[in-house]
Amino acid sequence: MSIKIGDKVPDVQAFVMADEGPEAISTSTFCSGKKVVLFAVPGAFTPTCSEAHLPGFIGRRDELLSRGVDEIACISVNDVFVMHAWGKQYDANGITMIADGLAEFANAVGMTVDYSARGLGIRSDRYAMIIDDTRITWLAREEPRQLDVSTAEAVLEALG
Repeated sequence: MSIKIGDKVPDVQAFVMADEGPEAISTSTFCSGKKVVLFAVPGAFTPTCSEAHLPGFIGRRDELLSRGVDEIACISVNDVFVMHAWGKQYDANGITMIADGLAEFANAVGMTVDYSARGLGIRSDRYAMIIDDTRITWLAREEPRQLDVSTAEAVLEALG
């Protein structure tokens, strides 16, 4: 079952790259006490994710933050080293790159897709959510191979 508006963000372990190396984080602790825009992509360095989804949030970062957002985060079923390299290559400063390497968050929110036939295994669906102090207040899940409802522009519209 997929997560829905009003639900709390599941508490699972994910990873970010810290100065000292990979650091485990709790997803609920990460979202606690702040407004978070979280967008999920099927994979770092993949075409739509690299050419449109991540760059859209990079380009609208300041506008999102000016609307009361405390954190912008990108999550993907990739390892922390890949997420760090991807963020570095695209100059994603100000966007927390979260590695959901075991798809625990993707499974917990009920948004996985099986790309095994394409050699990619279980991945996250593409979606975006606004989280206010661990509670999901807005959620948009893309249809397969689309990028319409989870863009930075869509999030800005939802923020009003």
